[in-house]
Amino acid sequence: MTVFFDRRLRTRPVRLDHLPPALAGDLAYRRFCLPQFSTRRSPDHVLLAERARFHLRHAHWVRVPTTEGEVQAYVFEPEGKGPHPGVLIAHGWTSEASFMAVFAEQLRRAGFRVVAFDQPGHGKSERQRASLIDCARALLQVAEALGPVRFAVAHSMGGLAALLVGEGRPPLPRGYPFERYVLVSSPNRFATVVQEFADELRLGQAAARRFERHLERIAHRPVATFTAASLLAATGRPALVIHARDDAEVLFRNAEEIAACCPAAELAPFDGLGHRNILFAPPVIRAALSYLTDS
Repeated sequence: MTVFFDRRLRTRPVRLDHLPPALAGDLAYRRFCLPQFSTRRSPDHVLLAERARFHLRHAHWVRVPTTEGEVQAYVFEPEGKGPHPGVLIAHGWTSEASFMAVFAEQLRRAGFRVVAFDQPGHGKSERQRASLIDCARALLQVAEALGPVRFAVAHSMGGLAALLVGEGRPPLPRGYPFERYVLVSSPNRFATVVQEFADELRLGQAAARRFERHLERIAHRPVATFTAASLLAATGRPALVIHARDDAEVLFRNAEEIAACCPAAELAPFDGLGHRNILFAPPVIRAALSYLTDS
């Protein structure tokens, strides 16, 4: 039976509307925790990742043991004598650190010591299955093992992971005192992410609620109240919220909501960069550098 379910979970596209609600909700949760099988991942992801890893050539590769398995980290040491402020970089769901290596390299050249890593279930890190909470736990442990770091730069769902660590509430054992955040293309309402995934699998109301309960159990909070804005407010720290107006994966209104709810958040809109090209755009990197340098 397990083999049958695993085979079904690895087939794209997947519809679960023909199954009993409880079973459909359970299978939806299992698939949600398999980032490499996400429909958001580009069909040529492997090729793109191999090319992107070229930009990790100046990094020191470090294996970091965590409670979520051993993760692959990359430390970019700046030239010259310190002190060098530390920056932790967190990639998004289905991605890996190499896709933010251009960002990391520019931070390194500007005098920052940069720590990046592949989230559990991503890139060269261990495990195949991972949740957002697993990623947040790993992020905390990487920051503690390879820090100190003062700032967090995060893309997409990596923003929620970094903010969970900054908040430091259960299910995390403790928080990490990031001084500032740069949130690039971050979703605000986790409920929207959940609903989009449920719609993709054609879950009925009962099945979708079963799926949500799994997420609420591991997150220790209702899906409806799980937002980047509330997490950022809980940290009490400022943030630069960078977002492209034409982002089709995480709509621009997410950035507007975060900025509107948090007086310490500064919105930096850009045009024509979408959800992924924004990570390679010189004006975006300059904006982040300026924000962190002025702190």
